[in-house]
Parts: sequence; C-alpha cells; structure tokens
Amino acid sequence: MSATDPNIPDPGLPDLGLPGPRWSNRVVVAMSGGVDSSVTAALLAEAGYDVVGITLQLYDHGAAVQKKGACCAGQDIHDAGQVAARIGIPHYVLDYESRFRDAVMEDFADTYLAGATPIPCIRCNERVKFRDLLETARDLGAAALATGHYVRRADGPDGPCMLRGRDPGRDQSYFLFSTTAEQLAFLRFPLGGMEKSEVRAHAARLGLPVAEKPDSQDICFVPQGRYTDVIEQLRPGAAQPGEIVDLDGRVLGRHDGILRFTIGQRRGIGIAAAEPLFVVRLDADRAQVVVGPREALLCGGLTLRECNWLAPVDDAFEAGIRVRSTRPPVPATILPGPDGVAEVRFAEPQEGVAPGQAGVVYDGERVLGGGWIAATRPLQVSADGCASAA
Repeated sequence: MSATDPNIPDPGLPDLGLPGPRWSNRVVVAMSGGVDSSVTAALLAEAGYDVVGITLQLYDHGAAVQKKGACCAGQDIHDAGQVAARIGIPHYVLDYESRFRDAVMEDFADTYLAGATPIPCIRCNERVKFRDLLETARDLGAAALATGHYVRRADGPDGPCMLRGRDPGRDQSYFLFSTTAEQLAFLRFPLGGMEKSEVRAHAARLGLPVAEKPDSQDICFVPQGRYTDVIEQLRPGAAQPGEIVDLDGRVLGRHDGILRFTIGQRRGIGIAAAEPLFVVRLDADRAQVVVGPREALLCGGLTLRECNWLAPVDDAFEAGIRVRSTRPPVPATILPGPDGVAEVRFAEPQEGVAPGQAGVVYDGERVLGGGWIAATRPLQVSADGCASAA
C-alpha cells in the first residue's frame, strides 16, 4: 500500500464525510470476499482510514466451497482474509449462520410456500448486515460501516438521502430500500459514484488477489440455482400437489407444488394449449396454479406492506416505482397509509407484478423508500382477451 497523508484529500480516493482527520476515524468494512467489498476496504485503507474488515459466515459452506459466484462462505471467506492481509488491515470472521437461517432462509421458504416470490438479499441486508453488523461496528468504536454496494449517500435537509448508483447497470438501490434513516446515517458506500470498470481497475492497480474474480450471480445459499431443493430441505413434505386451472377455474392439469412456479412464467408449466399460457396467480390455500393469456398479467396497482420511508411522506404523491430489480421505475400515485401500508396506482397497467417482490419508490435519483408487494389489483380480462379496470 502506498503511504498517504490522511489530512490531505486525494483525488479519486473516498472521502466519507466524517469529522476529523482520516487516520482518527475507524471504519468497519463488510467484506464478502468479492471484488467490490475488497476494493472498498483497499481504497479506504489507502486513503488513510483505520480500516477493520469483517466477514460474516452465513451458511454451511461445505458444498458452497465448490460453487462459483457465491458469497459469505468457503472460498469467499478465504479470499476476504487474503485481501485483508494484502492491504494490512485486521480481519474477523463472525459466525452468523444460525441467525441467517432464522431471519433469511426460513422466511425464503415460507414466502415461496405462501405463493409469493421472495428476495432474500433484501432480507439479509435488513435483518443481518445492516442490523447486527452495524451494531458490531459501533461496538468496535467505528465512525461508519462501509459496504461495496453501488448506491450513493448524500446529506440533505431532512437527513441522509439514498441515491441510485452512478452506473445504471450496477445500481443496487432496489435491494436497500428497507435501510432506515438511522442506519443510513452510519453507512457509507464508496463505490456508488463509480462504474464497475473503474472498480476492476482499482483492484488490478492495488494488486488484489480477487481482481478478476467473477461477480456473485445467484442467491448465496442456493446451490446451482435450485431453490426448490433448499425449500424442500427446510420444509420436508411441504410441497403440496394441486391443480393447474384457467381463469374460469377449469382444471387443465396437475402440478407438484406451487413453489415451482412464479408469476409471469411461461415455460415449464406442462400444459399444451393453442395460445401461450402464463402463470397469472398462485393460490396457496387451494394449492392452485392459475394460468391465462398474457393480458391477464396486467394490473392497475398494488398494495405495499412493511413500508420504510427515507423522506417525509404523508399525503398522496406522484413518483416512480420499480416492481422488479431489472425494471426501470414507472409513473404511479403513492398513497401512504397507517401501519406501514401504502396503496399504489400505476399511470399505465403493468405486467407480471409478483407478491413477495419489493416496490421501491423514487423521485428521480433519490430513493424515497418502499415496501413489500402484498397484493396486486389485476385488470379484468374478457373472453376476447381485452383487459379493463376491475
């Protein structure tokens, strides 16, 4: 590592906006073993901060050692340790396997069995990384907890604001909507203003052993992407077989469990039909998979629960909302209500909105907050395939 005067800001190196000289500020970095968190730790150390790396072991890593693109287990813990040694910072591994199973994996299984489509990465940030790890950072006397997420943080008149990452292809703000204002005040995201190519270049410049390591692709605790295997291990015998029915309730076939289906799915339904059929609804109580034409996927609005707001919201307001991590925000009217519930009315009908996913609300680049999609308001589809408001 090159020597750097901690009192003189260096162009291109992270300034976390903390009081006092950098060397007097301890920063804990959540190190997953990937290139992003490794570069975060390395840049902060190079900039003169007192950096401590912490890696969470989140699940049994026996099989995961051989899995490429995972995180928080096996080889990844080893890689994080190597990076810490390379940049000369202390590194600790904390066993969070039990709480990760209780807070994330169990919720993952229950959500699928209830006919919804979960996002365990958000639950992990919400219930483990940004709650327990943040407290650990404070216990270590840190002034901030830094992560490798591609999201930006700014101080505004109402407190800290969360902004989308500068690289639109890497922006991770959707996955951090449940971060509270109190947590955001303590968090820092040094990579939020960078593109991935810049991060890779820093990793090569600093000689990090993970400079060419592939990015994580799948859910960390789901080997080879077979999430049904994980659910059946967590809930043996819970996959209840049932009927595949059309919009009028006519039985078209049978299935081995609704956990094998997601809203909007077309392939693998197992029904031969003259026109393409899509999964439009999953009825856990009746163990039914409801299929229909593509028009039946359209909905005019949705209900959010467990809402978290990072800006003052009282009355109805216009904003953009993302209903999938891979989709851009679409115009909508947001009506906040009591007990963390909000109603959303789309300006134009949206297709394939799935309960269990997140609805994240934006004002331009700023994340206003969001919640979990609890229900949708589908449009009525007539026999000739025309959709209208219900």
